[in-house]
Amino acid sequence: MTEQLHGKGIVVTGAGRGIGRALAVRMAAEGARVVVNDLDADNARAVAAEIGGTPVPGDVSSTEGVRAVIGSATEALGRIDVFFANAGIDGAGGTDSLQTPDDVWDKVMDVNVMAHVRAARELVPRWLDDGLGGRFVVTASAAGLLTMIGSAPYSVTKHAAVGFAEWLSVTYGARGVDVHAICPQGVQTKMLEDAGPLQALLSRDSALPPEAVADAAVAAIAEGRFLVLPHPEVAGYYAARAADTDRWLGGMRRLQQKVDEAGAP
Repeated sequence: MTEQLHGKGIVVTGAGRGIGRALAVRMAAEGARVVVNDLDADNARAVAAEIGGTPVPGDVSSTEGVRAVIGSATEALGRIDVFFANAGIDGAGGTDSLQTPDDVWDKVMDVNVMAHVRAARELVPRWLDDGLGGRFVVTASAAGLLTMIGSAPYSVTKHAAVGFAEWLSVTYGARGVDVHAICPQGVQTKMLEDAGPLQALLSRDSALPPEAVADAAVAAIAEGRFLVLPHPEVAGYYAARAADTDRWLGGMRRLQQKVDEAGAP
């Protein structure tokens, strides 16, 4: 059992399948009391039944939705100690990502970024007021560290998610709020299955099962590490990008050319 998780009241959003489900299952195995949130009520109830948790279906893409989920979760748990802001969407579609309509950008931003901001607005003041602190875990992506071939909304919002998590850690880390950002590459989820010709690129360093992401999250929490890198090689890519950005961008352009030749959007 991990000391930072055992007996804690934990919420996992987007936990009906994929990484969220794996996180919820692993939190329960760590002895936590888990609230399972998902937009799909049936999936939320199924996962909660599987792990002995509490289902709290709901849409965390709006202020009202976040408040409702946190309110119901607080009633169920008494106190939210750890919040996994895991819900996320791709926003891909069409043949030219630059022409993604504003309403799609708005939706992806609401789910991939503002859901985190809105949850933190609710939780951080409570954690500071009672002096017990809390833990906020953002599921971002290696795309948020390295940029992604393909979907502009996904890449941009995952950068923003990492940026918000960094800001949260800098601002409140010394006041008892621990923050982590999960940044995997390819993971065996429906999002990867739907990636088409990009699937091979996203899986070049092997596509991991969602359970491996949950394992990496628990290890990072136990060790107090901000970045959760289920694919350890991402650390090297991230360092190379910072050390020589132009060289990095040149390599990414060559990858884009390969994707173009393969006929991906």
